[in-house]
Amino acid sequence: MTAKKQVLFVSAALVLAMSSAAQAQSVQGSLSSSADQAGDNFRRDRNVSVLQRPHPGYEALGVRQGGFMIWPKLTAAGEYNDNIFATEDGKVADGIFHTKPEINVTSNWSRHSLNAHASTTFNQYLQNSNQNTTDYSLGADGQLDVLRSFAVFGGADFSQLTEPRTSAGSEGQAFPVQYEQSTVYLAAAKTFNRLKLSARGDWKEFNYLNTTGNFPQNDRDRDQWLATARADYAVSPDTAVFVELSGNWREYRLSSSPIENGVAVYPNFVNRDSDGLTALVGANFDLAALVRGEIGVGYMEQSFSDSALDDYSGFGARGQVEWFPTQLTTVTLTGSRSVEDASMPGASTYLSNNVGLKVDYELLRNVVVGGSGSYGHDDYRGIDRTDKRYGAGVSASYFMNRNVGLSLAYNWYKKEADGTDASVEFGNATVNRVGAVLTVQY
Repeated sequence: MTAKKQVLFVSAALVLAMSSAAQAQSVQGSLSSSADQAGDNFRRDRNVSVLQRPHPGYEALGVRQGGFMIWPKLTAAGEYNDNIFATEDGKVADGIFHTKPEINVTSNWSRHSLNAHASTTFNQYLQNSNQNTTDYSLGADGQLDVLRSFAVFGGADFSQLTEPRTSAGSEGQAFPVQYEQSTVYLAAAKTFNRLKLSARGDWKEFNYLNTTGNFPQNDRDRDQWLATARADYAVSPDTAVFVELSGNWREYRLSSSPIENGVAVYPNFVNRDSDGLTALVGANFDLAALVRGEIGVGYMEQSFSDSALDDYSGFGARGQVEWFPTQLTTVTLTGSRSVEDASMPGASTYLSNNVGLKVDYELLRNVVVGGSGSYGHDDYRGIDRTDKRYGAGVSASYFMNRNVGLSLAYNWYKKEADGTDASVEFGNATVNRVGAVLTVQY
């Protein structure tokens, strides 16, 4: 076991041990008092964003079944895309229909919770039917309230997804790239008046599907583990500071390129097994009628099993802040800096920097309009390539009644790739999309 793994496992074990010890001590009266105060100190629902705000008379009623509520929903969308393959030259335009039936089940118990979901999305092209795909997702999650101040959380999900054409991994592929993703997580949180301790473990499995006509994708199959330990201290009922320590381990199925007929299937193959560590300090806050969010900054590093690959260490950050200039307006600013797995041949990872701005405005009680903008910068390791990503969009949603809603949206995306390893045809692309979405729910 590496030193990083030892640090993370010891940190998580200490958090869970302290939670268990606190669970066994004290009288019920003091626990209730501590829980109530802790709830005030860490509750972040003083402000309600435009998209979270209830809309009486326009919300689905659902179907009550014993201690559960069932929420059926059908979404039908029509989209025009002027560059479905995300290429610089020879653009191909097409219309696309997206149909998504889904069902969600939520418990309505006074304590504990259990939820489940299932959905399927059919993506059908009008003229390029060989680009049609089907995605689906099935999962469940829940919460066990051991005490009023101690809870355990968990969940699992299995999905088949389609990679966007604008992603680097889809460049030059004849058909959409699809993959299966399995996710499992387990977490626990305990409050001690002004102190909140939490720990979480995540496992993800990626299994890429090799479509005939595409470049093979097996070299991207991998397992990822993430362990996180965190401590929050409330300096006031609306502000808390935190320290967070997390470690990740990424293991790829292939340790070397397969050989077929004496030729390597992946001529630029690299072993991308790695482990990383991130340490953040920051604050989360919810100042009434003003601002809500969380900001964390610190240090991150990623080390590779293959000595030929360059390790990374440096500044890491993430944050999201919502500003409420009026009760009808929400301005959301997001940002992050992280090390991500690369999908390009010969590349190990890339350093991803992202910022985004979104504005939502409640024009009428049943009409919400919005606009957004984003910028991203990806610096690849192992190859000479950097990507710049730009995005912008506007949307409007109209709730006709409890059962029917209509949305209109326009999105613009641009990618610029620099470096000797950037694709001439696919590295640069501009995509315009306009569409309408009809939602039927009960």
